[in-house]
Amino acid sequence: MRKALLITLALFMAPMAAFAAQFEEGVNYTVINSGPATAKPEVAEFFSFYCPHCYNFAKHQLPIIKSKLPQGVEFKQHHVEFIGREMGVEMSRAFAVAHQLNVEAKVEAALFAAIHDKKQRFVSRDDIRQVFIANGVSGKEFDSAASSFMVSAQMAQMKRATENAKIQGVPALVVNGKYRIEMSSLKSMDELMQLTNYLTQLK
Repeated sequence: MRKALLITLALFMAPMAAFAAQFEEGVNYTVINSGPATAKPEVAEFFSFYCPHCYNFAKHQLPIIKSKLPQGVEFKQHHVEFIGREMGVEMSRAFAVAHQLNVEAKVEAALFAAIHDKKQRFVSRDDIRQVFIANGVSGKEFDSAASSFMVSAQMAQMKRATENAKIQGVPALVVNGKYRIEMSSLKSMDELMQLTNYLTQLK
C-alpha cells in the first residue's frame, strides 16, 4: 500500500518537476509579493476594453485558457483604469456593473466590438449606458448599479489588485495572487497553459 502511494506521488510530482525545470522565475514569471498565495488557486486576467491585444486575447486565447484550467481553479477578471484617461475609469465601472447584473459576457463583447470594430468613441457614461440598453439592460437598472456600493467596491478592488500586481501592460495574467506571468517570454499557447497550470499548484 505504501509503495503504491509513493508511486502515485512520484507520478504526480513528475510533471511539476518538469515544469519547474522548464520555467524560470524572473524570466517566465515574476513573484509580485512575499506574502502567501490566495487560499484557493485562481487565475486573474487584467485587461482594458481600449486594448486591441486584449480584444484578440478575449476572442482567441481566453476560451482555451478557461477550458483547460484544472478543476477547482477559479478564473477572475480585472479591468484596468490606466488606459483611456478618464474613460478608463468609466470602463472599469462598466465592467463592474456588467458583473453585478450578470451580463458580463454579452456586454464585454459588445463594448470590445463597439470600440475596435465599429470605431465608436465613448466620451461619457451615457455612451456606455446606451450599450447596456442595446443589450437588454434597462436604463434604470444601469443607473442603480452604476451608483451602487457593490460596484464602487469592485472598482476599488480591481484598482488595488492592479497596483499590487504592478501591472503596466495588458493583457496580463496573475496566478494565485502572487505570480505574474511574463507573456512575452512564452512561445506558444501550450507553454502558457503549462506555466499557468504549474503556477496554480504553488503557494
